[in-house]
Amino acid sequence: MIDRMAAYQERWGGLLLPPAPQYDGGPKYLDPDSPEADSAGWWFEAGRQRTAVPYAFMIGPSGEFGIQGDEWAPLHATVEGWVESVALAHHASLWAKQVTTFVGDDADGVDLNGFAPVREVKGLSDTWWRGPDSLVALYSGEATALNFPRGRVAVVYSGLDAWGLRGDADDRG
Repeated sequence: MIDRMAAYQERWGGLLLPPAPQYDGGPKYLDPDSPEADSAGWWFEAGRQRTAVPYAFMIGPSGEFGIQGDEWAPLHATVEGWVESVALAHHASLWAKQVTTFVGDDADGVDLNGFAPVREVKGLSDTWWRGPDSLVALYSGEATALNFPRGRVAVVYSGLDAWGLRGDADDRG
C-alpha cells in the first residue's frame, strides 16, 4: 500500500488541474492521504476537494480513480483517465459551437448511435463518446455513489471540427 501511495505522490503529487465540469470541480490538487482497507483491498484519498461534497475522491485497490460516498463509484480505470477527461472537457468547451446539458432521465435520451467511445479517458462510471461533429460526456458517478439517479448528467459538445474532435495538430493546418 505504501508503495502505491509513494508512486502516486511521485507521479501526480501536487498536480493542480483546472476545475472539472462535474463533481464541484474535482480535487483541488492531487495528493495521497488517508489510507483505508476493506475486504477489496487498500484505498487512499486522491486529493482534497475544492468544495464541500458528500464524498471523497479516492484511488481504489486496482488503481481506479473514483468517488466514495454511500457507495464506491469508480469514475475512470486510472488516474490518467481522470486527467484526460478533465483535459478533454476543457478542450471541447473551448471549441464547441454549442454545449447542451441533460440531467437525470433526460441524460438517458442522448442518442449515441454513430458514436465511438473515447478510450483515452478509460471510462467506467463516467464515459466520453466521439461522433462526426460532437463529443458527449456521460457522468454517472454521483448517481452511483449517492444512490441519486437524478445525478446522471450528459453534456453534448456539438459543432466541432476535426481539431475540436481530436486536437490533432495536423487538423489545424
